[in-house]
Amino acid sequence: MSPLPNPPDESNGFQGPLGLWRAGVRGRAAPSPVRRRATLAFIAVTALLLAALALDRIFPPDLSRLAATGAEITDREGRTLSVLPAPGGTWRLRTTTADVPPHLVDLLVAAEDRRFHSHPGVDPISLARAAAQWVRAGRVVSGGSTLTMQAARLLEPRPRTLRSKAIEVFRALQLEARFSKNEILGIWLTLAPQGGNIEGIRAGSLAWFGRPAARLDTAEAALLVALARRPATLRPDRHPEAARAARDAVLARRGGAAAGLSAADRDLAVAATMPDRRLPMPRLAPHLSRELARASRGTVTTTLDAPLQRAAERLVAEMLPSLPDRASVALIVAEASSREARAMVGGAWGSEARAGTLDLTRAVRSPGSALKPFLYAMAFERGIATPGTLIADLPRHFGAYAPENFSRDFAGRITAADALRLSLNLPAVALLDQVGALRFASALKVAGAAPRLPRGADPSLPLALGGAGTTLREMVALYATLADGGRALPLRVTPGAAGEAQQAVDRRAAEQVAAILVQRFPGGGPAGVAWKTGTSWGGRDAWAFGFDGRHVAGVWIGRPDGTAMPGATGRSLALPVLARVFALLPEAPREGMRVAADVPRSAPPADRLRLLFPPAGAALAEGAGPVTLRAAGGRRPLTFLVDGAPIPHEPARREAAWDPPGPGFYRVTVLDAEGAAISVPVRVRGADAPAPGATFSLVPASAAP
Repeated sequence: MSPLPNPPDESNGFQGPLGLWRAGVRGRAAPSPVRRRATLAFIAVTALLLAALALDRIFPPDLSRLAATGAEITDREGRTLSVLPAPGGTWRLRTTTADVPPHLVDLLVAAEDRRFHSHPGVDPISLARAAAQWVRAGRVVSGGSTLTMQAARLLEPRPRTLRSKAIEVFRALQLEARFSKNEILGIWLTLAPQGGNIEGIRAGSLAWFGRPAARLDTAEAALLVALARRPATLRPDRHPEAARAARDAVLARRGGAAAGLSAADRDLAVAATMPDRRLPMPRLAPHLSRELARASRGTVTTTLDAPLQRAAERLVAEMLPSLPDRASVALIVAEASSREARAMVGGAWGSEARAGTLDLTRAVRSPGSALKPFLYAMAFERGIATPGTLIADLPRHFGAYAPENFSRDFAGRITAADALRLSLNLPAVALLDQVGALRFASALKVAGAAPRLPRGADPSLPLALGGAGTTLREMVALYATLADGGRALPLRVTPGAAGEAQQAVDRRAAEQVAAILVQRFPGGGPAGVAWKTGTSWGGRDAWAFGFDGRHVAGVWIGRPDGTAMPGATGRSLALPVLARVFALLPEAPREGMRVAADVPRSAPPADRLRLLFPPAGAALAEGAGPVTLRAAGGRRPLTFLVDGAPIPHEPARREAAWDPPGPGFYRVTVLDAEGAAISVPVRVRGADAPAPGATFSLVPASAAP
């Protein structure tokens, strides 16, 4: 192998690659010190930026407290109905600069951070001043925090240390990179402490002044700005003088000098009232508010009307003392055409004895006779009957089913219109027998009130008398269908598209039923209202529904646990409440309720008073127990007498129990409310006396149907 050649000799003119590089370096001018420092600075800044970006990515700001806000429920005009706390029980509402008056933002910036709009989140001048004061005084005199640094501290509360301050500086730069100045102010306005478990200006305004933050005057705004500095020692209900001094200091800072108040601000401060107690948070429509807050936090707008809601809740509170023990009230008022609820009371909120936390507008209950108007509308639609059709109200069996009227008597032949107005049971069951129970249940479902039947059961004739379950919300929607010409739409509590209506029943049939039900309230009330009551078995549920040309309303009264209220009826309990509800509403247009020409408006036929048992001349056997005196017809309440002495009995009933004192002749008399009287002689014979004619055994009162 031949040896490697000697390296080229640069002196002889030959240059390899290394030689060429050396020549280039020797021929280039060396960089200047300034250029070298600029390069190093650029590298350092780039490294810092990359490090900052890496730290920002690794340690992003924690915004969980900002997201954990309570719910505000407003009415259709934006007025606050109810406020619910954030998780943990803190009253905190999301607040932006648009939610507060401009003078509050001006006061805040003037008092806390005059250069807020010009610095990048950290104010070097303020920090230098704070450091110098700390060195001179040996303690922290001023923190030097900007509003952005305060927002960072509110997002992530920490002890006041130098390490915490360094973290706040870093977080402030992060916030400035992520949010606009107004958004950073929104963080402060949402989280600023306002004393106790109150945070944020909106919550503070409601708690201390009882009104929205947008309506705060200058002195009130200054107090809330000051309160955020030391909420424990500046609470106006506990430390009024300290709170007043802090408020005045904030007002003075607005003018650019802390020496004292201007003349205008002095007059304002003197005239302003210092709150002496914390006010309860708004709590209108609490049941609905809680329902909506479960689905959405923040602000939720409803279709309710705040003044009407307040009046409805006041009405319920006034009615409660007159109700049976442990009974509660639920009511709904809605606009008939749009189906938007305007007032909704779910029960006696705050009453443990009346299960006040339960929303009874959603409780499934038996509607009693309240379904009859829709049944009659279907019968009219199908040509089975007209309002003037004569219907027999007489005893009748439908297979094994033998319904009775509530009064346990019969009206004989009566028009369909009067049968509906009087809420007779036999005609309703007879109509359902012809309409078909399954068809009726299907129509109710289309109208949004699908009947809830026992598991495995099919719709049957008792459905006409309330033999199924429904809710107050569904029943109000059903009556709105009748009020709106048979158009079915669901009830709505939040704004939005109403959806496409379905024609659940013929328009003319719905108008005929509406015309039948237009009648005066028994105890007086607004005219031109169509109404109907309902009572479930045992008086467990008392209902009343009504509508005019604009509104539809429903009232339910009962015990939340479903126990009976003996003697309670929809007419006696719920109807007076319904009359007062319509008295709260504006008068509907006269053309809104049209009366069909073929609907009979005559009074129901008179039913003469009769004594059904015992008959005249009856011979009753002694010793078989009490006998049931039974009457029919006449106007209740009835009075039963034997030889002129009244027999105790329930006034609404048409029967009374009488225990003969011994053998002999007696005169049994019945009187009605209009003075009509029927008397018959009867004989009670001894056990050993021969029977001269027809003998009647005593009928035990317990066996009366």
